Amino acid sequence: MSEAGALLGLPGTPGPYFSSPIRRIAFVASPTVLATESRDRLTLLHGNCPVPDADVVVCLGGDGFMLETLHRIMATHAATPVYGMNCGSVGFLMNAFAEDDLLARLARAQAAVLHPLRMHAVTQTGAVEEALALNEVSLLRQLRQAAKIRITVDGRVRLAELVCDGVLVSTPAGSTAYNLSAHGPIVPLSANLLPLTPISAFRPRRWRGALLPSTADVLFEILELDKRPVAAVADFTEVRDVASVAISEDRSVVTTILFDPEQGLSERIVTEQFTV
Repeated sequence: MSEAGALLGLPGTPGPYFSSPIRRIAFVASPTVLATESRDRLTLLHGNCPVPDADVVVCLGGDGFMLETLHRIMATHAATPVYGMNCGSVGFLMNAFAEDDLLARLARAQAAVLHPLRMHAVTQTGAVEEALALNEVSLLRQLRQAAKIRITVDGRVRLAELVCDGVLVSTPAGSTAYNLSAHGPIVPLSANLLPLTPISAFRPRRWRGALLPSTADVLFEILELDKRPVAAVADFTEVRDVASVAISEDRSVVTTILFDPEQGLSERIVTEQFTV
């Protein structure tokens, strides 16, 4: 954590993140005209320090660029908070775009603390790939035939054979993304639950998935590997021809997103449940 900041409580806890003045800001921007020109103007006003030295990273772009930024920071094992301003389309993880009064907005900002999922994938050749996901880890059929997947939770086989286009495990923060599109449940940040959601399940046809405790260890084993190959995707990392995929929440990794008061991630997730 930076010298300027002190984390106050759990996700959604009221109160500003920063307890002392913000002196070092790193600006990062997606390659759009709005984002890059805004970065240049803000740099003239506030300077632009390297990300590893920053008290806060201000991310200018859309949700995709925000995820890329969070992954870059996680890769360095840093706990630098990220404040996003929407220069994209949806902007679910972003604050409203405005260049004025940035320091005042940062001083009032509140934190949402996220823990990613860790994917441990073993391919048909025995190769091992690991990756982190802030949204979800999804398994998807690679060819025309449906996948066949065995699902084990905490060492117990819960579903001997799921015939489907795919299946995913989502974080609470990612429950409004691909998980929601696949008709999975929206999960509040404070619920300590992970949605497990099938994608176009064929057998059992009416199975809608499960809500698992955040401590659960999930194992997907691919059946009929040669005939029904499957790819695994953790946010931006894709591994093809997987034989098994283990997924669990990694609480040793912390990433912090800052939001304007009354516009926090917990509130957005609740609001999304009433959107028609």
